[in-house]
Amino acid sequence: MAEVELVFKVLKEAGKPLKSKEIAELAGIDKKEVDKAIKALKKEGKIISPKRCYYAPAE
Repeated sequence: MAEVELVFKVLKEAGKPLKSKEIAELAGIDKKEVDKAIKALKKEGKIISPKRCYYAPAE
């Protein structure tokens, strides 16, 4: 699950909430993969959604 780690890394480095499309562009992976990774990260409690369609690390 390298995409999950990559998505989490991009979110941590961004320093602000990002949309899945922005994450896909920064990570250089397909948006569908980003959406899957976001779902997994939310389930693990590693990321939060401060506002609709935006994601940020839960720290």
